[in-house]
Amino acid sequence: MTTARPWTSRLLAVALPALLLAAPAQAIVTTGTPTAVHGDTDGDGEIDRQAVSREIERFRLSSISISQAMAIAEARHAGATTADVSFDGASNVPVYRVKTLHNDRIWRHTINASTGELIGGEAALPLAELDSDDRSNLAALGAIRHRLAEAVQVAERAASGKAISGGLVREGGRLNFSIVVVSGDDLKEVTLEPPGARGR
Repeated sequence: MTTARPWTSRLLAVALPALLLAAPAQAIVTTGTPTAVHGDTDGDGEIDRQAVSREIERFRLSSISISQAMAIAEARHAGATTADVSFDGASNVPVYRVKTLHNDRIWRHTINASTGELIGGEAALPLAELDSDDRSNLAALGAIRHRLAEAVQVAERAASGKAISGGLVREGGRLNFSIVVVSGDDLKEVTLEPPGARGR
């Protein structure tokens, strides 16, 4: 469900209990070396690092934050909540790709990262057309108290940077928010377990 995982490989995990007040139950920051951009890898580490560096540079030049992009997409349908968001600097115009959940549908939005304008309308996919794992994750998203937007704020504080992507991941039966944050010249992955998500 998320594009966050391909951005980093796990090297170091640090618990951040001070951030847990009014935040998701657990925050783990993982610092890593980028292995691929958008899941594409040709085996050449130097080319991959250069592609990631270009992506980060385009992200830094963008006027719209990931939080603003989520708010723009969610405003399209009253009561919508973001399930997945990622920055795409590889296209001609850098954009955020935002998936929101509303009325048993996943809505796909492309938001211009410079202007905040919606590009190309929006597309909807009924939940019934998703596989059972994705449907289960999205049902859990609707039942938990915290939202991806809140997880992004916690992750940005925890990793001292700006979020570039985020979404839901299920590991070991637990549903977590996984946020990738640009911090200096590094990418850090922050994993947060929302209260009430365990066992869903």
